[in-house]
Amino acid sequence: MTQETLAAIEGAREAGATHFVVADAHGNGQNLLIEHFPPDVEIIRSWPRPLHMMEGVDETFDAAFFIGYHSAATNPEGVRAHTFSSANYAAVVLNEIPMSEGGVNAAIAGHFGVPVALVTGDDATVGEMEELLGDVEGVVVKEALGFHSARTLTPEAAQERIREGARRAVERLQDFQPYVLDGPPVLDLTFKNYRPAEVLAYLPIVERPEARTIRFQARDMEEMARFFQFVGNYQPGLSP
Repeated sequence: MTQETLAAIEGAREAGATHFVVADAHGNGQNLLIEHFPPDVEIIRSWPRPLHMMEGVDETFDAAFFIGYHSAATNPEGVRAHTFSSANYAAVVLNEIPMSEGGVNAAIAGHFGVPVALVTGDDATVGEMEELLGDVEGVVVKEALGFHSARTLTPEAAQERIREGARRAVERLQDFQPYVLDGPPVLDLTFKNYRPAEVLAYLPIVERPEARTIRFQARDMEEMARFFQFVGNYQPGLSP
């Protein structure tokens, strides 16, 4: 992951990019070997954070790159297909559109006027994001054979393909448009278990349209992201 992220930075820099913020967003948010990054790169780590996987984005950025992504929990294809939590969530839907992590993150970036320019991952992931976003620069580094199996490039070959894709993405920034939802965000979150939906529905801001599904209507994607972080992180016994 560190080397693929560095490859994306190198390719973008070759095309003229000058400022980089990297959000470490897998697992515990502390995966990247930050000592390998150039000194002009800022890295966001660990959880929770208000904008979830997109913490750090704002109106000053020209583009977002999604490196090492996977397809949605609702997609029957894709390596490790899930949306934010393979253990807890069966579906994440925004404004009646089933979403991958990439879809939700594209909507957060779009709230700030920032387009997604590059997506890397397996063929299912890239296809899913192209269907949602249109002409995004997609880099396929593996072919999904099943949930746990793939036909994959070597790390060196994948890094070179990502480097080239990042360079092309920056060279054609004018081709990309921010992904903006039609209307205020309405989140439908379906759990794999019954009890989380039951308890969250005690909140007056939460509806429960189905036994395992809650609905939350946010003012904007910033509020939606904060609510999502609350759902995924709050525990009564939290302590420093």
